[in-house]
Formats: sequence, structure tokens, C-alpha cells
Amino acid sequence: MSTQVGTAQPGSPPPAGANDVVDVAVVGAGPSGLMTANLLGLAGLRVAVLEAGPALIDFPRGVGMDDETLRTFQTVGLVDDVLPHTIPHQLLAFVDAKQRDLARLAPPTAEFGWPRRNGFVQPLADRVLFDGLGRFDNVDVRFSSRVTGYAQDADGVTLTIETPDGERTLRAAYAVGADGGASVTRETLLGLRFDGSTADAQWFVIDIRNDPLGRPGAYVCCDPKRPYVSISIPHGIRRFEFMLKPGETEADAMTDEFLARLLAPIVPPTAKVDVIRRRVYNHHARLAEHFRVGRVFLVGDAAHIMPVWQGQGYNSGIRDAFNLSWKIAMVCRGLAGDHLLDTYESERRDHARAMIDLSRRVGQAVSVTNRFGALARDLFFRGLSAIPKAKTYIVTMKFKPMPTMREGALTRVGSVSEPSPVGRLFIQPTVSTRATPSARLDDALGPWFALVAWNNDPRQILDDDAQRRLAHLGVRLVEARPAVQLRWDAPQPNGGVPDDSVLVVGDLDGALKRWFDAHPESVLLLRPDRIVAGASPAHAASDMVRAFGAAIGAPDATAALPDAATAALPDAATAALPDAATAALPDAATAALPDAVLAVPGAASALSDAGPALSDAGPALKENA
Repeated sequence: MSTQVGTAQPGSPPPAGANDVVDVAVVGAGPSGLMTANLLGLAGLRVAVLEAGPALIDFPRGVGMDDETLRTFQTVGLVDDVLPHTIPHQLLAFVDAKQRDLARLAPPTAEFGWPRRNGFVQPLADRVLFDGLGRFDNVDVRFSSRVTGYAQDADGVTLTIETPDGERTLRAAYAVGADGGASVTRETLLGLRFDGSTADAQWFVIDIRNDPLGRPGAYVCCDPKRPYVSISIPHGIRRFEFMLKPGETEADAMTDEFLARLLAPIVPPTAKVDVIRRRVYNHHARLAEHFRVGRVFLVGDAAHIMPVWQGQGYNSGIRDAFNLSWKIAMVCRGLAGDHLLDTYESERRDHARAMIDLSRRVGQAVSVTNRFGALARDLFFRGLSAIPKAKTYIVTMKFKPMPTMREGALTRVGSVSEPSPVGRLFIQPTVSTRATPSARLDDALGPWFALVAWNNDPRQILDDDAQRRLAHLGVRLVEARPAVQLRWDAPQPNGGVPDDSVLVVGDLDGALKRWFDAHPESVLLLRPDRIVAGASPAHAASDMVRAFGAAIGAPDATAALPDAATAALPDAATAALPDAATAALPDAATAALPDAVLAVPGAASALSDAGPALSDAGPALKENA
């Protein structure tokens, strides 16, 4: 079954030959695949989503959405649709067998524009992503379409697809494997290792309609007799997850009698239990050896799977989708060299590994079934909570690994801070513009690149060459000011009228100024995923722009650099530039490029394992003192 999203009714076949040639084939219609398709559709690329199943899956899965994921929903214009299926600022509490607190995670801040922790219903969020594809005539979703083969060459990928109507082929410039933890793309077609481990114990997951408890928040009960989780999720749903003991089978778990025994200590026998879905899971911690093989990429669970304890499996897949999609868009448009796509793995794989390690260590601490080991764990965490700085570190989730890129699609030319803001996620405060009294920063900037200068008109601090390069890449120029200065305009020569080529944003609550107060860099180049790609003082902004172009292999990025600019680049920076970034493109290729682009957009072992994490936390605790 195929859905030509945006142009045909669900269930109708595609028109003859429709999308037999596309820019990107996305294999799998889970959250990572659907988000990838939305981002690529927004960029104007032709996309085919190939899903082996007959419909979106409806298994009990993720229940935690973080601020970065909501920010990505915002970018694709679907945040207002997904918010009704969320619980903002959801508490996560770890408790002992007597329901006494061990640790509480309740971060109060929203520096990236959204709450750090949000409960949600994944099947409904997936539906929002699927329905969102209806906006794009250039996106085609095909159910019951199982990819059975890939053949790559220098120009693209040919996919062989098994459908109810027979075997078909699809030609794409690139393919994205988003087909889950048992990825056929990864295992069979690419033959990549999936290194890691699988926990011995299985977990039984149940979603119940008409929540018999009604208590908000998520509670992880570290009871050595049987650890379990109780989570309130939207629309009156209660999620329970119980650790199965040795000898308990999946068949046992699927009986009503077994479920009744599990719930008896928690839910009164008089309460109605209306089961929506139930399933037995293994907790895996695995990472693919590569995220890219030629023109084929892996995202989401196909690239990495992790235990549920930090709720980061879903969110990590969304990060993958965002990181990869804008890079594919740039390369497909001829705005960057192919080596830009290598930065997807270098930027995402280490961060995914950090999330896996954190989730695995938390899971080992939760799953202790030895009574003395559990007592030692409980005493340890109570002692930690008695230290104010340590407690704050836990409550505010500062242990969560944030995306921090030391190499990739970025430049440190001109950056003078230590640590540098380059490679880090930029804040998202509320700002004002001359057209809108209040807006989140990303909504004001748009979904593509932006160059933001504090208290300066970017046109006045950038030389003509840098401005030309930014225009060619479709970068939006932005001047950030205190909000009280929003409507002031500099006097124009000969009494002229100010143009609107620079977006002026007003800093409503001072968050932008506080950021710039803390950094000597006053000019930032922000990527579509709002990672800082470059940062410099105003006087070095033009060199920063040129260095970023060289780093991504933008057309003519270095061939036209003035001698003074190349001389200003540190040897280490120029030596690290790939050959493709410094090679001049043929005249015919550069002539064909547009001048601008559309805006895109167990106890001892558990405690032992906790040691490195706590050791790693030390510097952060000191830094946040």
C-alpha cells in the first residue's frame, strides 16, 4: 500500500512511475524515519518512505521526550500538534522499596525553549509526524514495502523492494536506514557489527487506560524483590514496567492472572484495569560500528539502542534525523562537499555512546536484586542527596550528556572562549521582532542557517566576500538588540529607507545579553540544528564565515580567499581541512549553482559501574558550584 502524501488518498497506489527516482529513500516509518522525511520534505527534496509493515506500529515504547526533541518538532512546524500529547515538566523520582526518595529529577529550566522532561504517548507523536508529511507533495510513503537489496555506485543507490504487487526498484541519491533495532539495512544489507550487550533480565510493559492511580510523574521503584516503574502519561494512561524473574516467561506474562499478581501490591483489586497493550522487552545497549557506508546512513535504533532508564532512545533518534537531514539537503543542492556527510557519524556516534553508557549504568543500579546490595545503593544515593551541590546536579539533570562537537561541520577560527561555544547547542529565549511582539528565537530565525550579531548590523561588520558567501548558502542575517531598541534605525544615507535584509530581534528578558555577556564572541553562525557552527568577535566575523565554508566544502570556499584571510587561519585549522574543501570546483559546476537557497529548513557491579560516572560528575559539580 502506498500513500502519496499530499496528493493522493491513503491506500491508493502511486501514479505510474511515481517517485521511482528520488533524492532520498527513507527505510522505516518509525519516529526517526518520519522526522527525517519531514525535515527533508521541508528542504524541498523528493523523498520516499518505505515501511515493511502495513501501517504505523502501535507498540508500548517511548514515554519521555526532552527539550531538544520538542525543539525539532518546532523546527518542522509540528510542535503545536504534538504538545497535546505531552506532560510538560514531568517529575522522575527514584524510590526505594518503601517509596522513599532516592533521587528526584525535576529540572526547572527551559533554556532551549522547552521543558527538559516531558511525558508523551509515542504512537500519537508518530501519528503527528506521519500526518505532517501531508504538507509535502514531494514526499511519498509506501507501506508493505520491504527493502531486500541495495546496490550503490558513484551516483546513487538502487533499492530492491518487495511489495504485494511484486518486486520493484527505486533509485535514490541517498538512503537512510531507519528500520529499528533489528535493522535489515544494518545487519543484512550493509553487514555492520552491532557491538554491545543485552541485559539478562527481561521487562514486562503494560499500558492501562483510565489510570487507576492518577498520580502525576514517573516513579522508578528500586525494590530488590522486583524492580518496577510506574509512569503517568497523557490522556489517562498509566504505564507499568516490571522486571521478570528467572523462570518467568513471556507466555506467563501475557496471562491476566500473572498481571493481576504483579499489580496487586500497587492497584487495589476493586480498581478496573483496562489494558491497552502489553509486551515483553529486552534491554539492549548496542552501537553500530559505522553510521555511514557510502550513500547509505543509519539513524535511530538502527544505529544505536539503549536501555530505557534515561528515556533517550527516542530522543537520540530525533537528534540523528536533524543532524543528518540538513547536511543531505546541502549536498543535494550543491552547497557543500560530500565530506560534509562524514560529519554525521563523527558528530553523533560518540554522543550516542555516552547516552548508552549513562542509561546502562542507571539500569544496573535500578535492577539490583540483592538485598544488601540494594541497601548499599540506597545509602549511597541518600548520602549524595545530602550534599547540596550534588543534589542540584541531579535534580537539574546536569549529568545528561549534551551534544558537544569538537570536530565536524564547524570552525573555531575566531573563537577565543575556553571552553568555546562552538559545537554546543545555542539557547532559545523568547524574543520580539518588528512583526511579532513575542516569539521563540527559532521561530523568528527560520529553519535554516542564521548569522546572529549582538548590537551590530551584520552588513557593517562583514566584508563583501563574506556577505556573498552567506547569501549563496541562504544564511539569514540577524541583529540582536535589547528589546527597548527594537524599532530604532540608524540614519540612512541621503534620507533613504532602511531595508529589511537584516532581521532585528529584541532581547525580551535579557537572556541573549546574558549569553553574550559571558562570551567575548559577539557574532554567531547557527546551524539549522542550532549548534553553534562558528563564533567570533565582530572584527573576525568575515574570516570565521570563510573558514566555515572551507570546513564544509562550500563551492569556491577557499579558492577565492584573499591572501590576508588565508594567512589569518591557524596552521592547525588549515591542515585539518579535507582536500575536497580546498579544491576549486569546475566553472560549469559553480555556474550552475543558485545564488541563494530556499529557507530550510546487580549491587557490587552496579556500584562499581557508578564509580566512573560519579568521578566524571566531579568536574561538572565543581564547574557548577
